[in-house]
Amino acid sequence: MKTLILFSTRDGQTREIASFIASELKEQGVDADVMNLHRAETIDWSLYNKVVIGASIRYGHFHAALDAFVKKHHAELNALPGAFFSVNLVARKPEKRTPQTNNYTRKFLLHSLWRPDHCAVFAGALRYPRYRWYDRFMIRLIMKMTGGETDTRKEVVYTDWKQVAAFAREIARLSHNPRNG
Repeated sequence: MKTLILFSTRDGQTREIASFIASELKEQGVDADVMNLHRAETIDWSLYNKVVIGASIRYGHFHAALDAFVKKHHAELNALPGAFFSVNLVARKPEKRTPQTNNYTRKFLLHSLWRPDHCAVFAGALRYPRYRWYDRFMIRLIMKMTGGETDTRKEVVYTDWKQVAAFAREIARLSHNPRNG
């Protein structure tokens, strides 16, 4: 059996984190498939004994595909041990890096039909040179208002890879779903 890791990303950092989790799981002896949630039209759920979903936030919102996916597959998701992680620049501040202190993640979990067993919040990456002009302008404005990096020539990865590795170890230990056991 395998772990299914689905991701929803805008600029690629969530995909990088999902791939990192898969490699960490492999070191723990756990096989994983990494799949873009936006392209996951049909899933053979019988192949998996765990599920992980990671999603990024842009302008205060997850991509609409995340909510649609969870609504469509909530029964399958809730039948498996699961974990959720969100990726956002607000989490560059350590005090905003938990599901309880990160408003976006807390709101998603409160309204979601899926009840994952473990949750985490990871800081994303700021990649000014890769953004379209509008995003570069808006993100720079947001960063200026929140005391972040404003040099549009820079790329800054805020992700705490040790935090991601610890989350992967939690996923490796997931063995049963209390709701079903």
